[in-house]
Amino acid sequence: MYCFKKLKQNSDFRRIYGRGKAFVKPAFVTYALKNRTDDIRIGITVSKKLGGAVQRNRAKRILTAAFASVAPELKNGYDFVFVARTRILTKKSTDIAAQMKEIFQEAELLNI
Repeated sequence: MYCFKKLKQNSDFRRIYGRGKAFVKPAFVTYALKNRTDDIRIGITVSKKLGGAVQRNRAKRILTAAFASVAPELKNGYDFVFVARTRILTKKSTDIAAQMKEIFQEAELLNI
């Protein structure tokens, strides 16, 4: 499994929301921003509007698994924040991974 760091500080999330580029899909929103390190860092946000703890944790697991499958192809030195939307609960991580790959191709963040 590919190794990446998790964002936990509110200030990091706010910086990425404010300065990052947003990419919208029906199941999730992605914010991407170049960082000053050589690491790939991700943060995941799931609102209580999505459902109870079980649904929110499932959404986080889906996003994490999808990102882990796409991460080896990404350029280093970027922060990503994923915001789950209600449609993510009906998707599988492979579907989400395909959508992430589309986003990263559009943003020219893949090592190709």
